[in-house]
Amino acid sequence: MRRNKAESIGDIVRQYLRQEGLETPLNELRVASAWPEVMGLAVARYTGDVFVKNGTLYVHLKSPALRANLMMARETLVRRLNEHVGAQVIQNIVFR
Repeated sequence: MRRNKAESIGDIVRQYLRQEGLETPLNELRVASAWPEVMGLAVARYTGDVFVKNGTLYVHLKSPALRANLMMARETLVRRLNEHVGAQVIQNIVFR
């Protein structure tokens, strides 16, 4: 017997997260944890805290030279991180 209204588990979980207001915080956490993977180990070594607040990714860097280079590529990084997560989570990156 086949069910007509069968839904995948993934769709059900996404609906639940959206209803409970947990989808955005989960995606923000995914963006912050994806920073070392997207940027690579060389950049991750010079990175301190990474967190998202109000659609902005805050990244603490230990190297002023790296900060200057990443500031020039800010728009590309926003796009790459959002693509990695699969949702429009961040609009801006602030390097400190």
